[in-house]
Amino acid sequence: MRELLIASLNSGSNGNCYYVGSPQEAILVDAGLSCHETEARMARLGLSMRHVKAIFISHEHSDHIKGLEVLAKKYQLPVYITLPTLRNSRLQLDAELVFPFQADVPVQIGDLEITGFPKYHDAADAHSFVIARNGTTVGVFTDIGVPCQRLIHYFKQCHAAFLEANYDLEMLDNGYYPFHLKRRIKGGRGHLSNAQALELFLEHRPAFMTHLLLAHLSKQNNCPQLVHELFSAQAQETHVEVASRYQESPLFSVIANTPAQKVPPPVFPAKAVKKKTAKRAVAPPKYIQTELLF
Repeated sequence: MRELLIASLNSGSNGNCYYVGSPQEAILVDAGLSCHETEARMARLGLSMRHVKAIFISHEHSDHIKGLEVLAKKYQLPVYITLPTLRNSRLQLDAELVFPFQADVPVQIGDLEITGFPKYHDAADAHSFVIARNGTTVGVFTDIGVPCQRLIHYFKQCHAAFLEANYDLEMLDNGYYPFHLKRRIKGGRGHLSNAQALELFLEHRPAFMTHLLLAHLSKQNNCPQLVHELFSAQAQETHVEVASRYQESPLFSVIANTPAQKVPPPVFPAKAVKKKTAKRAVAPPKYIQTELLF
């Protein structure tokens, strides 16, 4: 069976959490809701935390990790996180629950294959993810400064995707944010605009993409109705949903009629990584910015 079940439990600067799984097992990408709220929203969708087998963390900003410690401890869930992200997170996780992952190296969780890859964002070691099961592929692409070649490579393989459409450029430019924050948001390590996301979608959407969930919309600098109309007008057979910052999305079933062709990722210079002989708790730095108020 190729089915993947997907839902946004919340998407925005107030908290991010995405569910991707088969009928038997699932993962969460990010844990930016409280444990109680995560459980409640999953229950309303007919989902159980008992099916969740791991949590994958994209980066250390608080809207992506603030529920992680309680969630991981309560359910004894392995947390897949890069070491630079962990060091900059202030997280206090049990060492036995910490599993560092490497870019472009798949992690197997049951019959789910999860691959992380680097992205441009104002964080220590930010990653996006693709999740595959028997030829069906779903991407989680948020908090992206620019649509780099890695993103394009993986987007082309997706039957469904959570894709950031953070801000409308005119609303941002005419809004009340100070100049330095506006520059940060649109400066290449912040967030994707509606126009950037639409260009990526139109130029690189595979013919077999069935679902597009627009994610991480700014409360101040965007409008859900505007985003929905902008993408729906050109989506053709792809279902468009705007992920809410206030409630869970519907649960969608994604089944590949045409399996994605697996193509090796582009070769990029590797980052130098210090080898660790054993997992251990990592003390937080003296100062770290953990939230971008977008």
